[in-house]
Amino acid sequence: MTRYGREKSKLLTIHRTGWAVVLAGCLLFLGGCGKGGENTALGMEALKGLDYQKALEYFDLARAAGESNKELARAEGIAYMGMTQYSQAALSFLEALGYSDGWVEDVDYDINFYLAAAYTKEGRLSEAEEIYSAILDLQPSNEDALFLRGNARMGLDNYTGAKEDFDKVIAMDGKNFDRLIQIYEVLHSYGYKEMGQVYLRAAMDTSGEQMSAYDKGRMYYYLEEYQSAYLALETAKDQGGAEAFLYLGKSYEATGDYNYAASVYNNYLAKDTSDARIYNQLGLCEMARGDYHAALSAFQSGMQIENNDVMQSLLFNEAVTYEYLHDYRQALVLMESYLKTYPDDQVAKREYDFLSTR
Repeated sequence: MTRYGREKSKLLTIHRTGWAVVLAGCLLFLGGCGKGGENTALGMEALKGLDYQKALEYFDLARAAGESNKELARAEGIAYMGMTQYSQAALSFLEALGYSDGWVEDVDYDINFYLAAAYTKEGRLSEAEEIYSAILDLQPSNEDALFLRGNARMGLDNYTGAKEDFDKVIAMDGKNFDRLIQIYEVLHSYGYKEMGQVYLRAAMDTSGEQMSAYDKGRMYYYLEEYQSAYLALETAKDQGGAEAFLYLGKSYEATGDYNYAASVYNNYLAKDTSDARIYNQLGLCEMARGDYHAALSAFQSGMQIENNDVMQSLLFNEAVTYEYLHDYRQALVLMESYLKTYPDDQVAKREYDFLSTR
């Protein structure tokens, strides 16, 4: 850890003022800032298993036993984030930062990233931007903070500022194609798809000869050159894992060849049934083909995989599939259950309102 000037240290560690599916790569593993009691430890285990409600129950017991500390407050914030209770999450992260003593540790950066994520989810983008700027004051080369500040600036209609951040990120590591694609996806989501594709074409021009078949296929996919994409990815699937099959199948889907796309996903599942993303994409493909029973089977198979990162999509898609099967009662029950866990999903709310009238 490093000692900084008082104002900068205070801004980062005791932040009193006031985050794309992108955050996970820059956060520390669920662990500790120090040793807590038994209830804190049990809550941590529940948190790792994504059982947020149970985790909070243990954390309440920990507080009753006098275990309040930075580790506990941070963990509570993560649980509230998982339950989409972002205002409460932000309060927990602010409490966690309040336990800092001016010495800036890795966990203080981590908590600030979480706090900025909570603010972003609440729509408090200016405050999120401020946090990323504070981090960058201390770590000017922090690529995650630069990328995430660019993301926040896009939400604030500050395209010029966002582009400056994205340009810096790319200049730091122009061969980080995962991050390059993330930048493209952010730009696309805000209506700047063509600008995002400029970045991709520039990468193809400068690094295309050194790119793997997998990376070329991904670039072609986002450039909407789907035939070039699946030709490259047909080669990559023998070398890569689930990601290569996902992009290969989606490239065929983009051309309207859902039959072949479904065969791509099924071929992968014939040898590896551990990736819920493949089941989810297969289900969407079967939906497009009109085979709703096959789609439902795919979604439900994916849901059997513990601790997968597409459970929200699987749960939503399962409910929608029952709607397509005209089982409106079951669809309504499932959508109501879904909204208890993900209450901020506006699409699901509209779907629930529709199902309530059936």
